[in-house]
Amino acid sequence: MDKVNLRKVAIIGCGFVGSASAFALMQSGLFSEIVIIDADKNKAQGEALDISHGLPFAKPASIYAGDYDDISDASIIILTAGAGQKPGETRLDLTKKNVGIFKSIIPEISKRNYKGILLIVANPVDVLTYTAVKLSDLPETRVFGSGTVLDSARLKYLIGEHLGVDSRSVHAFIIGEHGDSEFPAWSSVNISGIPLSKACEMRGYFNHEAHMQKIADDVKKSAYEIISKKKATYYGIAMSVKRICEAIVRDEKSILPVSSMQHGKFGIEDVALSMPVIVGKDGIETAVPLVLSDDEIEKLRASAQTLKEVIKDSL
Repeated sequence: MDKVNLRKVAIIGCGFVGSASAFALMQSGLFSEIVIIDADKNKAQGEALDISHGLPFAKPASIYAGDYDDISDASIIILTAGAGQKPGETRLDLTKKNVGIFKSIIPEISKRNYKGILLIVANPVDVLTYTAVKLSDLPETRVFGSGTVLDSARLKYLIGEHLGVDSRSVHAFIIGEHGDSEFPAWSSVNISGIPLSKACEMRGYFNHEAHMQKIADDVKKSAYEIISKKKATYYGIAMSVKRICEAIVRDEKSILPVSSMQHGKFGIEDVALSMPVIVGKDGIETAVPLVLSDDEIEKLRASAQTLKEVIKDSL
């Protein structure tokens, strides 16, 4: 990337998710400059001040409220702006409201000849990633969404709890839509190289199907449960944003299930959804060949179709 400051990040939208992400990024020490932009400038200034007061306990950084002129040299722009998900509302219910918001934000980014990476976090993240790709004219490798990075973390956490093993030793992906049609790619799940069924038996569990179905359902219901109890989810997604930024800033070549444009794999075309890819300093390097069962391929196609119908109705 040229004309960007690798140590600078911009966050557009400072509601629960944007401000939690700014806080997580401040603690990470990844960036020496964090600019927060919001339609409510006072709110952005308040968040920037509040987070800045923790800097004596972290790494030096400049954290401030700005405007679109401050984004042009950021290495990553994180888009969290949008209406939040209300109790009883699906992520897809948000679509029309948030597509409208993106139609005002993306042109502001485009007109500044932006050379960095656009990370979409607002929901429904797959539809908004597709929208951002189409409106921004940036290369698809540099426009992607947080996708199922958090859902996959939830899956790893629950499998780890079930088996009594460190969740960092669980290798598993949720794929498809970040929403109700998502599902675990069970075919590829392993515990540090040990097939899941063998790991379960090693830990004394034999009723695999029932246990795994419950875990998959719990992952899918996680956001709804948190929203019903505390009105919003933001810490988990903030940690996911930090994780993606780490992979970019450190050029880690990490494999993450971000939401990106699909071009024919498994017969899926012209839609953004989550599949594992290699993420580094220039964004998405390449897709990772994931082995899926016939049933999983059908589920992935159905998930893609769900998203296509929403895109058709809302763009």
